[in-house]
Amino acid sequence: MAEKLEKIAEEIQGLTLLEASDLIKLLEEKLGVSAAAPVAVAAAPTAAAAAEEEKTEFDVILKEIGPKKIQVIKVVRQITSLGLKEAKELVDSAPGPVVKAVPKEQAEDVKARLEGEGAVVEIK
Repeated sequence: MAEKLEKIAEEIQGLTLLEASDLIKLLEEKLGVSAAAPVAVAAAPTAAAAAEEEKTEFDVILKEIGPKKIQVIKVVRQITSLGLKEAKELVDSAPGPVVKAVPKEQAEDVKARLEGEGAVVEIK
């Protein structure tokens, strides 16, 4: 049986695109199936990827404080308008979000400012 399938596979490989298209149509008619269903399933991940690319709100996550804890606290206070105690608690609780649901430009600015003080930051 394996030899028979290999022979069929070799013959299919030798077909032109037009002949392969005709073969698909013939098999669909004879077997009562549609080759379009797998294509629709394959297209679904592309739609999900497009939705991710269109994301407009981002969270900035402080992963690690780095060696300049006091400077990181100062930057967090400037960014969030938190008091000293709240900003220190936020920094001490890393990893955690510094800002949530901000535009991409603002998220990148926050990340750059925190990384400038030695912190490790991630945008999600």
